[in-house]
Amino acid sequence: MNQYWGVDADPTAQGRIKGARPVAVLDIGSNSVRLVVYERLARSLTTLYNEKTACALGRGLAKTGLIAYENIDRALTAIQRFALVCRLMKVGEVHILATSAVREASNSESFVSAVEQTMGTRVRVLSGEEEAHFAALGAISGMPGFDGVVGDLGGGSLELSVITSGLDATGETFELGVIRMQDDSGVSPPKAQALARQRLKKSQILKGQGGAFCAIGGTWRSLAKVHQVLRNYPLHMVQHYAVKASDLLRLCEDIVGAVELGKPYPGSEIASSGRRDLVPYGAAVMIEVIKSGRFETIVFSALGVREGYLFGQLPVDERNVDPLVQASEDLSILRSRSPGHAHDLIAFTGGFLKAIDLPESPEEKRLREVGCFLADVGWRGHPDYRGEQAVDLVAYGNFTGVDHSGRAFLAEVLAVRYMGLKQKFISQELLDLSGPIASQRARLIGAAFRVGYPMSAAMPGVLPRVRFELEKGVLRLILPSDLAFLDGEHLRSRLDQLAGVAAIKATWVVAG
Repeated sequence: MNQYWGVDADPTAQGRIKGARPVAVLDIGSNSVRLVVYERLARSLTTLYNEKTACALGRGLAKTGLIAYENIDRALTAIQRFALVCRLMKVGEVHILATSAVREASNSESFVSAVEQTMGTRVRVLSGEEEAHFAALGAISGMPGFDGVVGDLGGGSLELSVITSGLDATGETFELGVIRMQDDSGVSPPKAQALARQRLKKSQILKGQGGAFCAIGGTWRSLAKVHQVLRNYPLHMVQHYAVKASDLLRLCEDIVGAVELGKPYPGSEIASSGRRDLVPYGAAVMIEVIKSGRFETIVFSALGVREGYLFGQLPVDERNVDPLVQASEDLSILRSRSPGHAHDLIAFTGGFLKAIDLPESPEEKRLREVGCFLADVGWRGHPDYRGEQAVDLVAYGNFTGVDHSGRAFLAEVLAVRYMGLKQKFISQELLDLSGPIASQRARLIGAAFRVGYPMSAAMPGVLPRVRFELEKGVLRLILPSDLAFLDGEHLRSRLDQLAGVAAIKATWVVAG
């Protein structure tokens, strides 16, 4: 039971999901203590608050068996502040998870008791196998179709598990956390790499794997950001960032080699001050993971144990909800002029594709529907900039269940919807992530939006009454007789643009 004292005023703003009850996870790790408050327990998690304090609870643990008392004090001070945050935000339920440092230290019992007294909630100390399981669930929650090995690198340990068809197998845990590697190697990344090689020989999961490896953990996220900047990648977002294992291996070897020579490693200025010294140890472990598992692709996940634990709290039917669709529907409710119009737009664009006999794969249909939910999120912006703002909201939004090519696709749909077919304000490098075939489809859907919105004024009820036909090379827009007044120069111009994208040479608006 939570023991928070009450707050009389309801702090909920109109821009939040009505009736949502915040849920929080306090994550007590070997490197940092972090509190994340989410808007509600749902398939798609939206963060209300996210803060961490570097406490280094795992520092020196391998030698002494103890958590240093000054680090305990630092953690408890941060947790007192986090308790206040939970009270102010009227959090309904708090889950407290502790990992390797707490489970291994001989003096953790009093620390755990103090945390429970401060937060009024029981601390769950995870076993290595439980860490691996929840990390795997975190990967599944953000990338529902992922198959392969998941590795969660923390300060004290590395957890490995295998995901096949959405299910994870029994996990493994190794003493390969970055703080432990720093300590055990005597602050030598090359020695840390040798230790990683030796310790990973016991892994049954890595033997003969190949395929994809999903990397989780703050230090590996920093490594991904370094890779993105050094490769001039247009989307600086870790979630679902996929790279060739051979390319990442070269960067990791360059990092370890530079430190061995006493030089700044490539991209060291990019890493945050709290992670900068740990990245070489994350690189050392990654080298041996790639070599041991013979992986072809590395995919990074920003979701891990915290999100996986909450995913495990959901009923089975809610776990099967598409997180991208849920998030886009939520955003439509919060940001569009009329959420019901999105469903009209889904049927309208689907009818157009059927009329021109353009087939859709399930993934193409899914992204089109998501684009319809997001199509009106920019209406409050200044007319000269609402397109760029809408594209930014979609391309850089906090969505899961979509890879970077899918983000680029959605970005181009909204770019065309707001700025037309000749827009030149959005990064072409970003749009190119979707590829030429998807880009053409995005332009087609965006152009269809530009036909639908002038007729409907973003309100439901009109679009279901109009339809498309393609007859003898002519794209016809059929209006009911009582809406014949919608026919005009503006609508015909938009229809001509849509036909041009579809390589159709003639159009006609028909009433009746």
